[in-house]
Amino acid sequence: MGIQTENLSVGYGKQVVLSGVNLEVGAGKILTLIGPNGSGKSTILKTITQQLAVLGGRVLFVEQMGKGSKDMGEMSGNEIAKTMAMVMTKHPTPELMSCREVVGTGRYPYVGHMGILGREDWQKVDQAMEAVSALEVADRSFYEISDGQRQRVMLARALCQEPEALILDEPTSYLDMRYKLDILEKIRGLAKSRQIAVIMSLHELDLAMKLSDHVACVNGETIARIGPPEEIFAGGYVQQLYGVEKEAFNPLTGAMYLRSAKADPEVFVIGGGGEGSPVYYRLQREEIPFAAGILFENDLEMDAAKACAASVISVKAFSPIGEEQLSAGKKMIDQCRKVICAVSSFGPLNEANRELMEYAKKQGKL
Repeated sequence: MGIQTENLSVGYGKQVVLSGVNLEVGAGKILTLIGPNGSGKSTILKTITQQLAVLGGRVLFVEQMGKGSKDMGEMSGNEIAKTMAMVMTKHPTPELMSCREVVGTGRYPYVGHMGILGREDWQKVDQAMEAVSALEVADRSFYEISDGQRQRVMLARALCQEPEALILDEPTSYLDMRYKLDILEKIRGLAKSRQIAVIMSLHELDLAMKLSDHVACVNGETIARIGPPEEIFAGGYVQQLYGVEKEAFNPLTGAMYLRSAKADPEVFVIGGGGEGSPVYYRLQREEIPFAAGILFENDLEMDAAKACAASVISVKAFSPIGEEQLSAGKKMIDQCRKVICAVSSFGPLNEANRELMEYAKKQGKL
């Protein structure tokens, strides 16, 4: 089963924040919402999960292979709880419950008004905790464990509901690199193995492009663009969405760069192959304007150079460095007070940079 929204309007009270929200995600697929803070990502997710009232349009649970759909507005709370689970940014902090007991609350839609879990329910609790590597904290107080462990416990709680759809609002918030990777790998694996339709929001664009089957761009008014990551992250649209300069973000790698004030360069950095990047960042931190070169346009550090350097001398990829670039490099060395050679070795196509190093040495600037 998948989730579909039809011309959905969302907001608070009677105030519409976004309208014309059309989303669709099928079983085993991940749809990720991206967009700047305050654009409405969480508002969409809270509306889908009925934490906020639908202000227009519909949310549908769609059967696979064209077998029909169910309007969520016409379903009971218990029906929805058996179909969809959620993990939101803010977690409850029950001081008197163990992690296993917290996960067990995911079985409430199946156990009646008394909320008493049977043997089979507790087996499902343990299976869910094992699936997300949370059994190690099963008997510990939920109040005392780390944020990363809590996120795994809440994911296990959602799995206990045996959902066909899973909604996650910023599941990697407050987590370190290890836990970010762990949680997202678990989500990706569970979506595939259990054929769960997943809608989530993420701030980490590099992870969104690696994890998602489709990406939806939320711009504060509607879904401005939706498609596979390779389409969304092509060109300069994402920079436009977030209101940053084109050089500040590389849509192919997800890398972000701090921009430097442009001024007459005081240092020339001979770089290439990624070896110049640490030097660029050091000079940037010390607010020393610099020039970089001679770089091939497809070099690993080209984006960092364009973002940080006052000037970049470059040559087309796989082309020999010509006299024009060599002359420009020597002229730049003459203008700068120092030269830093970040390159440890020179290949056949990079001999011109060796010549620049020797030129700087003769000038007493290396």
